[in-house]
Amino acid sequence: MDSAEARGGLGPVVVGTDGSAPAGVAVLWAAEEAARRDRPLTVVSALGSDETRYVGPEGLQELLQDADRCLRHTVDLVTARYPDLAVDTVLSRGDPADSVLEAAGATGTAVVGSRGLGGFSGLLLGSVGLRAAARARGPLVVVHRVPEPERGVVVAAARDDGDRDALRFAARSALARGAALRVVSAWMFLEGVGSMVPMVDDVAAVAADEAGATRRTVRPLREEFPQLEITEQTVRTRSTGGALVTASEDADLLVLGARRPTHRFRAPFGGVTHAVLHHAQCPVAVIHGG
Repeated sequence: MDSAEARGGLGPVVVGTDGSAPAGVAVLWAAEEAARRDRPLTVVSALGSDETRYVGPEGLQELLQDADRCLRHTVDLVTARYPDLAVDTVLSRGDPADSVLEAAGATGTAVVGSRGLGGFSGLLLGSVGLRAAARARGPLVVVHRVPEPERGVVVAAARDDGDRDALRFAARSALARGAALRVVSAWMFLEGVGSMVPMVDDVAAVAADEAGATRRTVRPLREEFPQLEITEQTVRTRSTGGALVTASEDADLLVLGARRPTHRFRAPFGGVTHAVLHHAQCPVAVIHGG
C-alpha cells in the first residue's frame, strides 16, 4: 500500500455533527463522498468536556439523549438520500475534534463543517481545533461552501515533490467525480526591493523556471493516472493564499498539502492554509505530508 492510500483511500468517511445547519451541509457532502468512493460513512456526535463538566447525572443523561436523537435524525436524512450507503454512528463523551479523528484513524477521511452550534463550532477555525486537526493521520476536509451546480474541476496546490500525497488524493477525488484536475502552483517575485528593479527578462525567466518545475512535479501524476484530464496553472501572485482562494471559485474541491511543524511549539498550519480554510469558495481537503 502506498502512503497516499494509507492516508485516506481505504477507510470510512467520518463526519462530525452537532445538529446545526453547517454540520448538516458537511454530513450530506460526506455522504456523497462516501457513496462516490464506495466507502462506508460514520457520523460522530461528541459532547465534549466543556458541555459535561458541570452537569450532574441527570443533566448528562439529557445531553446524551439529545446527541442520540441528533444522530438518529442525521442517519434518517442520509439514508433517505443514499439508501444503499452503509452508515455507522459514534456517540462520544470526548472532545469533538479528537472523536472525529479517532473514528477516522489512519485510513479514513475526516469531514467537518466550518461552524456549528456546540462543540464543533470552532473545530477548524479556532486554535484548539487547528491543533487537533494537526494530529490527523489521514485527509481532513473542511466543508465551508459547497458549489451548486458542480463545476467539474478539482484544484490541487503544488509546491514540490513534498505534495505528492496531496496530488494523488486530488487525482483520485477527480476520478471519483468524473472531473478534471487542475494543478496550481503560485510563485512570488519581489519587485522594487531597494534600488533593484527586476527587468522583464528576469521575470520571464523565473516564470519559465516555475512552469518547468510544476511540469516536473506533475509528470509522475500523468503517468499514474493516464485517464485523467490534468492541466497545470502557474500563477505569479503577491499572495499564495489569495491565489488559491481565487482558484477555488470555480472548483468543487481544493486540495492542500500540509507539512507538519518540526518544532512542537509552532502553529500546526501556516498562513496559506489558514487563509484558504477561512475564505475558500469550496470544500478544502488538507493532506498531511511527512
